[in-house]
Amino acid sequence: MDRLKAFLFDDSGATAIEYGLIVSLIAIGLIGGLTIFSDSLSLIFTTVSERITVP
Repeated sequence: MDRLKAFLFDDSGATAIEYGLIVSLIAIGLIGGLTIFSDSLSLIFTTVSERITVP
């Protein structure tokens, strides 16, 4: 019975799951943000690459 109680109240894996959820939310936010600003980012990178001169 003590092992069952210990198993039910064991929350050592919860931290890893929480970190995984946080990382997945950050990834979703980054993907969404980059998708929204993709045209602007593409223009910026194009402008920078055109202005760089290679000797």
